[in-house]
Amino acid sequence: MLNHGVWKSISVAFRLTLRGGLLLGIALAFVQAQPGSKLTGRVVDALDRVVAGAEITVRDGATLVERSARTNGEGIYEIAALPVGVYRMQVRVPGFRLYTVESLTMDVARTLVQEVQLEVGDISEEVTVESQTALTDRATTSVGHVIDGRTVQEIPLNGRYFLDLALLSPGSVTAPQTGFSAAPIRGLGALAINTAGNREETVNYMINGITLNNLAFSSILFQPSISAVQEFKIDNSTFSAEYGQSSGAIVNVATRSGGSQLHGEMFEFLRNDALDARNFFAFSSTAPSPFKRNQFGGSLGGSIVRNKAFFFLSYEGLRHSQQVDLNSLVLSDSERRSAANGTISQLIELIPRSNVIDRTS
Repeated sequence: MLNHGVWKSISVAFRLTLRGGLLLGIALAFVQAQPGSKLTGRVVDALDRVVAGAEITVRDGATLVERSARTNGEGIYEIAALPVGVYRMQVRVPGFRLYTVESLTMDVARTLVQEVQLEVGDISEEVTVESQTALTDRATTSVGHVIDGRTVQEIPLNGRYFLDLALLSPGSVTAPQTGFSAAPIRGLGALAINTAGNREETVNYMINGITLNNLAFSSILFQPSISAVQEFKIDNSTFSAEYGQSSGAIVNVATRSGGSQLHGEMFEFLRNDALDARNFFAFSSTAPSPFKRNQFGGSLGGSIVRNKAFFFLSYEGLRHSQQVDLNSLVLSDSERRSAANGTISQLIELIPRSNVIDRTS
């Protein structure tokens, strides 16, 4: 019998969002940065002529924070470092109708291209466009897949490891348990994946733009609480030159942020031997081995200064106690007696005798 005792794991994250998209935060002793989402496009009139000086404004639907930019002489605009979220975009130019795009979704680590064609008219008149998610990324040659917030927060996961959701991405598979950095830790899950044919040691894990790799084993350093994860993206190949360090895939994680309203949650997940069946290979007992696992915690997000500064706190605790049966085949009595060499017979006596006999073998 092997008793693995009690495992304890705590994940605490703090995030502060200021006007202008600047992020300041502490998450297990590192400062958070931006995952690099960007909105760009070209503004033209009805005759496809560029419109310079057009005012572009985007507003985050959750925080109500606004960002703005103007088109250059070629009619091109760009708003960089946008946090993940759903935005409302408006384009204002004197002599043209107000152009509004509802529900513009910004994914993590993605450059979204939104083209605008203005119509001549009064600024009090409005043209409204219902935005649709683009199936093809027109701004980059990267091949990737976004695991969105609904998938992260609503799909039930045994163990609540966000990295398990990475297997939903095309080309991703579970890393072999014999891998140098992929061997699962009892109670904590595996810390690496294989994707697009790359070795598990070549994946670069990033959280809000900061690398999360264990530089000794090239696996993820720790798995943040799934309650703190907004969404993440896996770029399998031909990713941007801004990413270095690793030759394989890039996993970009964006954490959740507080909004204009106060929101929170509490949770408790329980597993124990009363809910489990007996291990098929546990020959010495008809009852399940002692097992108790509790995952508990909560999160809270809101505004510090309305429409200017926001916070998000997440805590998760893990208590894991388990007894594991380890069985190995040993020599039978007849096999022990068959040893002809005296030295071997003495060594055989050092091998414990079996305490369970399988009559079917």
